[in-house]
Amino acid sequence: MKLRQINAEEFQGKNVLVRVDFNVPMKEGRVTDDTRIRAHLETLRLLKDAGAKTALVSHLGRPKGKKDLSFSLRPVAEYFRKLTGWDVAFCDDCVGDAVQGAMAQCSRGSFVVLENVRFYSEEEKNDEEFARNLAVPFDAFVMDAFSAAHRAHASTRGVAEVLPSYPGKLLLKEVEFLGEVRDAPRQPFVLVLGGAKVSDKIGVIEHLLDKVSSIVIGGGMAFTFLKAMGKNVGNSLCEEEKLAFSKEMLVLAQEKNIAIHLPVDVLVAKECRADVPVSLVSVDAIPDEEMGLDIGSETCKRFAKILTQAKTILWNGPMGVFEIPAFAAGTRAVCEAMAEATREGALTVVGGGDSAAAINELGFAEKVSHVSTGGGASLEFFEGKTLPGVEPFIEHA
Repeated sequence: MKLRQINAEEFQGKNVLVRVDFNVPMKEGRVTDDTRIRAHLETLRLLKDAGAKTALVSHLGRPKGKKDLSFSLRPVAEYFRKLTGWDVAFCDDCVGDAVQGAMAQCSRGSFVVLENVRFYSEEEKNDEEFARNLAVPFDAFVMDAFSAAHRAHASTRGVAEVLPSYPGKLLLKEVEFLGEVRDAPRQPFVLVLGGAKVSDKIGVIEHLLDKVSSIVIGGGMAFTFLKAMGKNVGNSLCEEEKLAFSKEMLVLAQEKNIAIHLPVDVLVAKECRADVPVSLVSVDAIPDEEMGLDIGSETCKRFAKILTQAKTILWNGPMGVFEIPAFAAGTRAVCEAMAEATREGALTVVGGGDSAAAINELGFAEKVSHVSTGGGASLEFFEGKTLPGVEPFIEHA
């Protein structure tokens, strides 16, 4: 997939609207993780250096189409200003006279952060008139929020139909890395899946099955596959309604000569808490009253061996409840193996969501090829879907 490129010359002296993802974790009105903000800095620096007047539009949380100041972007704007040291103002609306006034007062090379676009119900409806109102004060639009690109909203797709529009540097980077994995992976290509549910990954498995060499499965979703194989999984998370799918995938993978690697041992406990006794057991001996909360040490070794021999790795979903240190070893083992594979020249991509949070928390984000900012967006991309926020920028041969 080839996208139109972005050049600074196109924005000199212009008013530019940029869709960013400033939907960052907050606690007591403070930003607790600025990963998403930092991800946009290359795009924003390009616009600053071009002398553009730049307004940033984003959502924060789920205010459900009503003005709720507990979801205001004002503290995020202040954090952005302190982080960069740039000239950053805040506008308490995202459409209308307030925005036009803020842009009039804005100097070249400076920024205005607009108020939460989801304070308007028209945003998520991709209302045409609302999109036109968003566009009024601007000469150009830049879509840089890959993590929101799977949503056909006014600020992600509607505005692109009104203004001359360009993909931002982050969007281009995401599509480049994810596109290489999806469309032209070097072999062996290992798909690593974890997290809670099989249902979240069905589309990815189905779309990539003919391209992968093997699939490594951990996390809660592994127990659905293990039960489909006839094993007792105790009180472990299991999607009963996906047992048939899991059985079909196991058979289909065997027919296609694709290895599916499941845990051979797991850490179990009676409850998912930090202060409970933990045991290491074979997957053939999970006690009825206990639940699997991480892959075991032997599984870690086996998974690591597979990953370090790969040329392409896509990982989506942690191997256990990594937020609790006692159940983080499996996810750490995957991080370490991906880092080693990267050093050996493999293309290694983390597909956003909880796995991105895990690799950041465990300190391995800089040791892999790319950590996607998109959770749902990256999943839909790997399902083979054309994302509404990306489609306007695709160059067709």
